[in-house]
Amino acid sequence: MTSDGDHSLLEARASETSAALALDDAAPRVELSRRQLIDHLAKVGAGALATALLAGGAIEAAAAATRTGTGSAPSTKNKYRYGMVIDTRRCVGCRACVVACKAENKTPPGVYYTVVLEEGLMEQPDDRPLFMTKPCFHCEHPPCTDVCPVSATFKREQDGIVVVDYDRCIGCRYCIVACPYGARYFDFGDDYPAVAEDTPWAGVPSPELGQYRERGNDKSPIGNVRKCTFCLHLQDEDGRYDKDAGRWPACAKTCTGHAIHFGDFNDRGSEVSRLLRERQVIRLKEDLGTEPNVYYML
Repeated sequence: MTSDGDHSLLEARASETSAALALDDAAPRVELSRRQLIDHLAKVGAGALATALLAGGAIEAAAAATRTGTGSAPSTKNKYRYGMVIDTRRCVGCRACVVACKAENKTPPGVYYTVVLEEGLMEQPDDRPLFMTKPCFHCEHPPCTDVCPVSATFKREQDGIVVVDYDRCIGCRYCIVACPYGARYFDFGDDYPAVAEDTPWAGVPSPELGQYRERGNDKSPIGNVRKCTFCLHLQDEDGRYDKDAGRWPACAKTCTGHAIHFGDFNDRGSEVSRLLRERQVIRLKEDLGTEPNVYYML
């Protein structure tokens, strides 16, 4: 509950904000976006108010911005548009994709680039649970990019993959709040015992983002937000994957039930494009206008 003193402080800061933004009568009126307002509140000392405003409505505000065209998401005129079509009827819940992803990217405890959700549907004797693999959806209009105060997370122009620049990320975790799919995780610096010990495996750098960073105390990505990258480090110099050569996202390559299909939606001859044309698919939370690049066959 806010005290009278707190109300007075907020009113004073609101007045200060209005005065700072006021223009003379001869100048046109300036309309501030939510992001500009939050930035300004932080600059004039209303940091707590700015944080509350951002955390309280990050998902709705960012999604609304992308729907109305005011967000920072780029157009879909990319050279490639990578994404997935996941067949929930073929997924058996083995979680081989989760293990393969962690081994490929050397992610620490508590950081998962893909997870498998399980929903019990045991209403009839022959019913089985519904399993759903959930990576980052690499949305066409990602809310996470709009709330980042330092532009550390962004959508790559060449292929539409959403990434995090670990050298810019300040660990504020606004993007975690904004992501409506729960696809982002914070790296607290934990390690598995085999990595923490003096073993050959501990010295192998992570190939993630093609940067081959060695894990160490207080070194990025420790203290950063992390997420699925569609194993973009397996792309060639032209940004292409090669399934026959094994340069394919670890989860799709390892899926025992062949439930995860990956490819370029801009290529009409790709497997994922064919599945969109021939099968009935859905996307999660389409009402938010995020346009995720992961589809599900039910």
